[in-house]
Amino acid sequence: MLGTFQSSDLRIEVEASELLIRDALLRPAYLRQWLWFQKFPETISDPLKVGEVFTTWLGPVSIQHQVVEVERNSLKMSLSKGIDGYHHWCWGDGWVQSSLEGISLLPLNLGQTLNLMQLRSFLHQQRSR
Repeated sequence: MLGTFQSSDLRIEVEASELLIRDALLRPAYLRQWLWFQKFPETISDPLKVGEVFTTWLGPVSIQHQVVEVERNSLKMSLSKGIDGYHHWCWGDGWVQSSLEGISLLPLNLGQTLNLMQLRSFLHQQRSR
């Protein structure tokens, strides 16, 4: 794998319930809305399940995700291809945390920050409905 080892942990406050955050992270229809800049395959289980393997595209870069763990308030995926590592999400009422670690040519901290900003905006819109 080409790239640099990178590690980043970010936690933000959001005005959303644990259930709304869970749906935003585990339901493909919601993922497609707030991660609009990534291309998701049409055939993903809803909600995501342990063992699920799917590939997203960030421009010309493919990232393969394998769901390793799904709990009431956490999701862990191993990553390969464009990022060789893992992504772990934890959440609760009013907060969400993303831990990302891997080897990649992509600037992972920047991407992770943008993802969390998109998630916060999406959750705010859902709450306003």
